[in-house]
Amino acid sequence: MNTNETTNVIALGGLGEVGKNMYVVTHKDELYIIDAGVMFPEDELLGVDYVIQDFTYLKQNEDKIKGLIITHGHEDHIGGITFLLQQLNIPVIYSPKIAIDLMEKKLVEKNMPFNNFVTVTKDTIIKSKYFEIEFINTTHSIPDSYCVVLHTPNGTIVETGDFKFDLTPIGPMADLHKMARVGEAGVRLLLSDSTNSLSPGFSKSESIVDETLNDIVSKHHGRIIIATFASNIYRVKHIIETCRKNNRKIVVFGRSMENSINIAFNNGLIEDKTIIIDANDAKNLKPNEVCILCTGSQGEPLAALSRIANGTHKQVTLLPDDLVVFSSKPIPGNAEAVNRIINKLYLKNVKVFTNSDFSDIHTSGHAMQEEQKLMLRIIKPEYFMPMHGEYRMLREHADTAISCGIPEDHIFIMKNGDVLSLDKDKVEITGSVTAGDVYVDGSRIGDIGSVVIKDRKLMSRDGILVTILNINPFTKKLLIKPNVTTRGFVTVNENAALISQIEDKITSVVNKYLAENKYNYIDLRNTIILEVHPFINNLTGRRPIVLPVIMEVKE
Repeated sequence: MNTNETTNVIALGGLGEVGKNMYVVTHKDELYIIDAGVMFPEDELLGVDYVIQDFTYLKQNEDKIKGLIITHGHEDHIGGITFLLQQLNIPVIYSPKIAIDLMEKKLVEKNMPFNNFVTVTKDTIIKSKYFEIEFINTTHSIPDSYCVVLHTPNGTIVETGDFKFDLTPIGPMADLHKMARVGEAGVRLLLSDSTNSLSPGFSKSESIVDETLNDIVSKHHGRIIIATFASNIYRVKHIIETCRKNNRKIVVFGRSMENSINIAFNNGLIEDKTIIIDANDAKNLKPNEVCILCTGSQGEPLAALSRIANGTHKQVTLLPDDLVVFSSKPIPGNAEAVNRIINKLYLKNVKVFTNSDFSDIHTSGHAMQEEQKLMLRIIKPEYFMPMHGEYRMLREHADTAISCGIPEDHIFIMKNGDVLSLDKDKVEITGSVTAGDVYVDGSRIGDIGSVVIKDRKLMSRDGILVTILNINPFTKKLLIKPNVTTRGFVTVNENAALISQIEDKITSVVNKYLAENKYNYIDLRNTIILEVHPFINNLTGRRPIVLPVIMEVKE
């Protein structure tokens, strides 16, 4: 394969995981990035706020970057924008209007001005030396969602973004006719959303959720509290419209929910601003005239619903006839947190309504198997690369593609960093580039590595033991008995005998070292750790982090 004439497709995030989406398409000296998402950390990544992509490959090819293309405004597609712009010069960001509004708010909060956004629509065409890029309307749970079509010297590449096929949507229909025209003209490679590839059938229409919510709101005679994803602007829109039809005013709690509603107002998706009232004004209304719309559908500990359930919210106290509606389902890893909130709500004797097979108060924004088949049949790709999903999801999507007539050797289940190369004759994996997870802790990017995470896990499980030693480095004498204190290991006052044994052991180790060796701060510190760790483990069955603090003192 002539590498000078190849078009390369690389995922820097989004394969083998749900989130952190970032895909790169290159040809010679031109490079386009598609999406810049974050992934929220698993529970074991203690203290980590976000997981983002390793930008090494992009830094190495920074002079080739022609632009960043955004498919839609969800966090797993735009959440990494501030981190990307901190480290790279992105000349232009092509994005739908809703996503631009969301990104601009992030950039203002970080005091990071960026002035070269270009709003894309279904009619936008981006032309460069080797690429012609166009966009197709798709249906998703946020307005302004697009499929990206890249016409390259080695054929057309289609990247679906997140999509579903909803024939009775709340917003615009997916542009099936344009998809069919692109497919009929010939598509070399399809990259398609795999999030729901384990789910057979067709996803429920958002209009069915609308009907169910209307039924709930019209029949309940007390106050209603609805928790949903703030980013699901269509859901928020029809919650507001349902409340308006049933003469309920809405009180909003949660900054992200407030931001989404403001963006919806600014883009004409919601027209009646008078329906939103202040929490103090709600006190003058009857319970059946009020709906609280809030964040916290995923059990987030600091979100509004969690504080309401815990009784710590300053403005909302649960009432016996309240109905709490979860218009969502737990994303992978959040089920336990959501169940904790539900149990707390039941303890407060309020009614709770959650999504189930018997109640349609949530539907996914991602295509299920039959919708994935429809995309494959419409686009008719020669080659297929499942994207955005855990490995089992990618594998299942590949099997779906085989059932739709795509040869198995034309399907590529890839890892982040793999390079898929297209030339006139064939498509194949030709190598890999640096790709991996980078942890963000507060405002710090990348300085939290696996060793730090391991230490945090140890401290969370077994605690930390600090010993302070006063040593004369010239006479090689331990001046006083070591002082030991702990956090998360044992209570010092209640375990005096154990602490005394540990102090005696440290004294013995230090005196032996000083008698037999030339004094060296680092050697002594390592000797204490190596000797004391197994000693404590034998006594207690625990392995706290041992941290010697050596004070060098002249007598």
